[in-house]
Amino acid sequence: MEYILIFISAIFVNNIVLSQFLGICPFLGVSKKVDTALGMSAAVAFVLTLATIVTFLVQKLVLDVFGLQYLQTITFILVIASLVQMVEIVLKKVSPALYQALGIFLPLITTNCAVLGVAILVIQKDYNMLEGIVYALSTAIGFGLAMTVFAGMREQLEMVNIPKGMRGMAIVLVSAGLLSLAFMGFSGVDGGLKQIFGLE
Repeated sequence: MEYILIFISAIFVNNIVLSQFLGICPFLGVSKKVDTALGMSAAVAFVLTLATIVTFLVQKLVLDVFGLQYLQTITFILVIASLVQMVEIVLKKVSPALYQALGIFLPLITTNCAVLGVAILVIQKDYNMLEGIVYALSTAIGFGLAMTVFAGMREQLEMVNIPKGMRGMAIVLVSAGLLSLAFMGFSGVDGGLKQIFGLE
């Protein structure tokens, strides 16, 4: 039951982009088209899950064992950067079209604070390996959901006559704010589920 709570909470209640405001750069930059947003979401999901597993193992087997917890951030950044390089090489070989579509934003996964944030949050929340993987996957799904819905909104905005003063980034930020407000409607859902299933 705890895994279901982690899953629902990470996707809807504590959405990494719309509630915790991590990963805003790709959220605003790669959300012009739904297909590009889906590609970016898949790349982030892969890196996020893999990075969480690797950083968890590094934390438990190296940093904790040798008392090097103060090197957590720099170590995690190095691990994430290496994984992104690997994803970039694989995408270039497997799907050149997606690689071209993502452009500069693929290397930017390295600096996507959502990936580093999730890796650190898994350690801070004291999750075990399985809980960490569920949390990472759920967060990736939440990230993908937010990106895809927002990309759909932006595609619709292209067909609407927007007042001159609101065109460009202004209407994009207003739309992002409205989407964030919509997701706030899920706040308290995880608390209600805990009470229903007697986990509190």
